[in-house]
Amino acid sequence: MPIVIVLDVSLSMSRPVPVVDGTPEFTRRQLAIVAINTLLDHLERHCRLEFVSFIIFSSLWENKVSFTRDYDSIRSALNDLQEFSKTCLSSAVAAAKSSLLEEFGIRTPGQVIIFTDGNVGVGSGSLKDDLQGLDMVTESQRDFPCKIQIVCISPPKDPALEVSLPLYRKLIALSTDHGDVYLPDSVLSVSSVKLLMETLNVAHFNPFEAKLHCGHLSSSVNLHPAPEIYDKDHDFQHIKKGVSSKLNICGFLDISDIASPPFISKHLVLPVSSKSGLTDHSSDQEDSKDDEPAFTVLLHGSLKVEAMIALVEISEDWYGMMFSWADSKKKSNLMLSIFEPGAKAIPWLGNMQHLAPMQDFTTPPYGEDSNKSPFPVRPSERRSYAQNCVVWIKHSGLQADIQKMLRNARKLPEKQPHFYKELNRVRRAALSFGFYELLESAAQLLERECTQLPGNAHPDAAFQLTHAITECSQGGNS
Repeated sequence: MPIVIVLDVSLSMSRPVPVVDGTPEFTRRQLAIVAINTLLDHLERHCRLEFVSFIIFSSLWENKVSFTRDYDSIRSALNDLQEFSKTCLSSAVAAAKSSLLEEFGIRTPGQVIIFTDGNVGVGSGSLKDDLQGLDMVTESQRDFPCKIQIVCISPPKDPALEVSLPLYRKLIALSTDHGDVYLPDSVLSVSSVKLLMETLNVAHFNPFEAKLHCGHLSSSVNLHPAPEIYDKDHDFQHIKKGVSSKLNICGFLDISDIASPPFISKHLVLPVSSKSGLTDHSSDQEDSKDDEPAFTVLLHGSLKVEAMIALVEISEDWYGMMFSWADSKKKSNLMLSIFEPGAKAIPWLGNMQHLAPMQDFTTPPYGEDSNKSPFPVRPSERRSYAQNCVVWIKHSGLQADIQKMLRNARKLPEKQPHFYKELNRVRRAALSFGFYELLESAAQLLERECTQLPGNAHPDAAFQLTHAITECSQGGNS
């Protein structure tokens, strides 16, 4: 996911850090720069595909470096900073929102890392004022998925933290994916700041390594970005689970059968390679040679040529699909899309635990005789949206239903089944909506039809209309 590095350049960040045991004197801004460089070094080693943006803020904000994979450009921008006015954290949130939405849109989750000194500002524009006022911070966070990490370059016993920490946690709670506040464990120094960043790096920016299995073939792979832990409330249960380090390919499906399923995240699948970039190191075969080809290369090429996807079990009762995705005509990648947990995440595939080999579909009606695919699988239960429900959005719809009922009433007793079908349909809808006036009006219309029956009408017509009038009148008076 894209990363926005936000640095506080207010005057309070220029405060010197007390000297301890003869260590050199640093300002809080200099220690923040050390922390950012530590983060960039970690990303360069483990997450080189991440796009990173660099923004500075005080009472206003400035985008110093747009999203890039050239981390040296951010390091250069760190060496050319000036002090500005007071701290206004809401401007940093607005900056992150503007940068992420403009570059990646609303669907791509982002990671915002704010480096500040624990000062939330005073007066108008302070974080406390924004959270108590019109709350523009709240509105900005509702617009896009974002995880906020706040790194406080401040000693853990700083009195200002008693005020700022509750406000920081409230700001984080307003974001879609939440986040955390990070503080040094000891006095401020270069070593304590680096240790603090190592904690953040391990928690959020370590590569996710797994073993991909397909029968007797296997390969060690990295998923980029690392999949998040799924933690959501469903209708009748709370589900919290993570992706397993063992990915099993269950089988293969045509792209036309899987169509375009809903997914919660998408990840690039990269082999854990040697210097040549085409080999994978297996923990089961420590003596593997450097020229051993990666299974992922074979898998990617096969899926691309055959226009198929691989159904992958990523955890117990949790599935995803691997497929070839091309961002241009010359370059394609092996991707993993993760579905919602559950064996019925894709309705038209049915229960994924019931999928069977293709040989089971070689006989009619699925075989060559009928040339029919087993998908989509029709659900055994009837969906609510498949019912013939009544919807009255415009006057014309209601009028058409009443006229249809009256036409059948004029043809009694020949149209008696159709008449009662339409009458019960209107009556049931009116009772469901609490539209009792409609039943009274329907009774009056039917009474009018009853009085206008011709002399040669069948006697049963008047009897049926009288019964319908009574039922409608009782429903309207209930």
